[in-house]
Amino acid sequence: MKLASNWRAVLRHAWSLRLTVLASMLGAVEFVLPIFMDDPPIERGVFAALAALVSLAAAIARVVAQQPISGE
Repeated sequence: MKLASNWRAVLRHAWSLRLTVLASMLGAVEFVLPIFMDDPPIERGVFAALAALVSLAAAIARVVAQQPISGE
């Protein structure tokens, strides 16, 4: 594995990275919310479904060229 030469630009501009972080946060909420609340206001599985959709969007964003990063 090798670090990309423009890794700073990737961290600043890559939508795939932003969406991956969002999916991770949604997964964490799905796990943590029932621990702190006996009856969460949102049905179980909603955050997991949202995390799955955001993960799919991140996979799609990974293959789409982005102007600030790809230089096209």
